[in-house]
Amino acid sequence: MTKNEGTIDRALRVIAGLVLLSLVFIGPQTMWGLIGIVPLATGLIGICPLYSILGINTCPMKN
Repeated sequence: MTKNEGTIDRALRVIAGLVLLSLVFIGPQTMWGLIGIVPLATGLIGICPLYSILGINTCPMKN
Protein backbone atom coordinates (compact mmCIF):
# COMPACT_ATOMS: atom_id res chain seq x y z
CA MET A 1 0.00 0.00 0.00
CA THR A 2 1.21 3.50 -0.78
CA LYS A 3 1.14 6.29 1.73
CA ASN A 4 -1.92 8.51 1.41
CA GLU A 5 -1.43 10.98 4.27
CA GLY A 6 0.51 14.21 4.08
CA THR A 7 2.81 15.58 6.78
CA ILE A 8 0.26 17.91 8.37
CA ASP A 9 -2.42 15.22 8.30
CA ARG A 10 -0.07 12.74 9.98
CA ALA A 11 0.97 15.23 12.66
CA LEU A 12 -2.63 16.09 13.50
CA ARG A 13 -3.52 12.40 13.72
CA VAL A 14 -0.65 11.67 16.10
CA ILE A 15 -1.57 14.63 18.32
CA ALA A 16 -5.26 13.67 18.34
CA GLY A 17 -4.38 10.06 19.12
CA LEU A 18 -2.17 11.05 22.04
CA VAL A 19 -4.84 13.40 23.41
CA LEU A 20 -7.48 10.66 23.22
CA LEU A 21 -5.16 8.11 24.82
CA SER A 22 -4.46 10.52 27.66
CA LEU A 23 -8.17 10.31 28.57
CA VAL A 24 -7.50 6.77 29.79
CA PHE A 25 -5.00 7.99 32.39
CA ILE A 26 -6.01 11.57 33.21
CA GLY A 27 -9.27 13.46 32.98
CA PRO A 28 -12.44 11.34 33.07
CA GLN A 29 -10.36 8.08 33.02
CA THR A 30 -12.68 6.33 30.62
CA MET A 31 -11.82 3.44 28.33
CA TRP A 32 -13.25 5.40 25.37
CA GLY A 33 -9.84 7.01 25.15
CA LEU A 34 -8.53 3.78 23.61
CA ILE A 35 -10.14 4.96 20.37
CA GLY A 36 -7.02 7.15 20.16
CA ILE A 37 -5.04 4.08 19.06
CA VAL A 38 -6.60 4.33 15.59
CA PRO A 39 -5.50 7.88 14.66
CA LEU A 40 -2.16 7.33 16.39
CA ALA A 41 -1.44 4.17 14.39
CA THR A 42 -2.58 5.61 11.06
CA GLY A 43 -0.57 8.77 11.69
CA LEU A 44 2.60 6.82 12.46
CA ILE A 45 2.17 4.44 9.53
CA GLY A 46 1.01 7.08 7.03
CA ILE A 47 -1.75 4.94 5.54
CA CYS A 48 -5.44 5.46 6.22
CA PRO A 49 -7.69 2.61 5.02
CA LEU A 50 -10.72 4.91 4.90
CA TYR A 51 -8.82 7.33 2.65
CA SER A 52 -8.05 4.40 0.33
CA ILE A 53 -11.72 3.42 0.15
CA LEU A 54 -12.85 7.01 -0.51
CA GLY A 55 -9.99 7.77 -2.93
CA ILE A 56 -8.57 10.62 -0.83
CA ASN A 57 -4.85 11.36 -0.89
CA THR A 58 -3.28 14.21 1.12
CA CYS A 59 0.28 13.07 0.43
CA PRO A 60 2.05 15.38 -2.04
CA MET A 61 3.06 13.83 -5.36
CA LYS A 62 6.75 13.14 -5.94
CA ASN A 63 8.15 14.37 -9.25
